[in-house]
Amino acid sequence: MTENEKQTGKLTDDRQPSETHRRQRGRNIALGAVLFGMVVLFYVVTIVKMSGH
Repeated sequence: MTENEKQTGKLTDDRQPSETHRRQRGRNIALGAVLFGMVVLFYVVTIVKMSGH
């Protein structure tokens, strides 16, 4: 039990993410999607250049 939980008398439920964590997760997913899109784009550009077009 943490010091804060002792003072408030409440136990925190780690299974319920806070609003900040939800927003951060959303940003991480969006960033991952952008990075994945860039990888696909670079792959396609590389294949097109190698094929001689």
